[in-house]
Amino acid sequence: MGIGVSLFLLALGAILTFAVEAEVEGLELETVGVILMVVGALGMLLSMMFWSTWGGVHRRVIHEGPGGRRTIDDREL
Repeated sequence: MGIGVSLFLLALGAILTFAVEAEVEGLELETVGVILMVVGALGMLLSMMFWSTWGGVHRRVIHEGPGGRRTIDDREL
């Protein structure tokens, strides 16, 4: 889930919780709204935590030096 979907869930949950006054039999719209806001907030938090790991495609080059010394070079493609 990306940041866009998280923002959408947060907004939809806030609308259901604070703006909608309709009643549906067998369903609490306020509770559904709170659940959507929590899921959206968790999705946004996880998206931001893993943002740096989505940095594109990298190629790892290992250079063998004198005496068996190895150098690792990460390059973007």
